Amino acid sequence: MRTTILITSPDEFRAPGLELFQFSPIIPGGPEWLTKPVLIALLGAAVVIAVCWAAYARPKLVPRGWQNAGEYAYVFVREQIARPSLGADADRWMGFLLTIFLTALVWNLMGVIPFIQFPLAAHVAFPIVLGGGVYVVKVYLGVRHHGLLGYLRGVVHLPGLPGWAYAIYAPLVLAETFVLSLFTHVVRLFANMFAGHLIVAFFSAVGFWFVFEKLTPLGAGIGVVGVAMTIVMTAFEMFIQFLQAFLFAMLAAMFVASGLRGTH
Repeated sequence: MRTTILITSPDEFRAPGLELFQFSPIIPGGPEWLTKPVLIALLGAAVVIAVCWAAYARPKLVPRGWQNAGEYAYVFVREQIARPSLGADADRWMGFLLTIFLTALVWNLMGVIPFIQFPLAAHVAFPIVLGGGVYVVKVYLGVRHHGLLGYLRGVVHLPGLPGWAYAIYAPLVLAETFVLSLFTHVVRLFANMFAGHLIVAFFSAVGFWFVFEKLTPLGAGIGVVGVAMTIVMTAFEMFIQFLQAFLFAMLAAMFVASGLRGTH
């Protein structure tokens, strides 16, 4: 449980706010970029690499341990994320999509790991990097397979649409494909992790304050509710963390498919 509380006077409780997402350099006077989120990103990358190495480096005919868990993850991503969008091309893109899914999942789960307790995707810079990479792949595939004009033509083409309507339809669909898709891909992940972290921190702070800091007969009930809600919201947040990693990877598969097929 996160126990960050802010106090303006000895008897006043103040709910945690945006300071939860502001980090000073780890080394005083050191590089400004070397903060806790950067270390979490490096740790997350190391975890993903280690898990994949343990699961896939020396596969056995009868999977056990990490290989067993890795095969469950692989089959889940292939059947639920890759094939619905990519069909016959799914296997070619499994490495990319599995990496996207595991990275987003590990980033999110960092929010419930003791002593770390910060979902990396709650810092908008990191979803931008991950979503931006998917965006670049999508546009590259579209231009490579269809040419620039062919890709643009495929994006805006809508069978049966009258010619005069393209003056309205084309700018909208181009904006959605090349601007809004990146925005929604990033913000969906960021906003859910940001809000979830703030809610869990609030209930944790309430429980800590009214049970440990300022225990009174009247406030004890509020503190117990705060502790109980922290447990409930942490469990719910773990479900959301998995769900958002799944949705992020699913959208990545859809974007890759749109680039390959040259369609909206």
